[in-house]
Amino acid sequence: MRTYDFSPLFRYSVGFDRIERMLGTASERADQTPGYPPYNIETVDQDAYRITMAVAGFREQDLDIQIKENALSVAGNITDGEGGGKFLHRGIAARSFTRAFDLADHVKVAGANLDNGLLTIDLVRELPEALQPRRIAINKGPAETLVGKARKILGQDDKQAA
Repeated sequence: MRTYDFSPLFRYSVGFDRIERMLGTASERADQTPGYPPYNIETVDQDAYRITMAVAGFREQDLDIQIKENALSVAGNITDGEGGGKFLHRGIAARSFTRAFDLADHVKVAGANLDNGLLTIDLVRELPEALQPRRIAINKGPAETLVGKARKILGQDDKQAA
């Protein structure tokens, strides 16, 4: 497999550490087992997403979901079951896995559910108040400068200031 060195792109850049890290981890993940376990990523609402993973044979205690620095990690490690019987044919994959997903800023994990061999992880984007769009009121009359507003607040009129 071909690997790429992205360091020349960031040689003269400051503050793009997250993008550099994402490109680096993307090339590292290409070496991982690409298809196991299979998963879907879907948009549920404008600010809601769902990751669905096919994890047949895994129980809740066999799965570990963690989030660290905008990276969601799902790991599975099957412990031997109680049946203890010998398999004549084993068609259901029972191998360990680790799957990682990069999350955008302000995306939070809302919850996870395991049902009928499908692990669903619900994600929600919660923008802070400072980043949400806000409407600016339009006032009627002559425009007032910032200095004029400050003088009004301090109780000075324009004649005293001149």
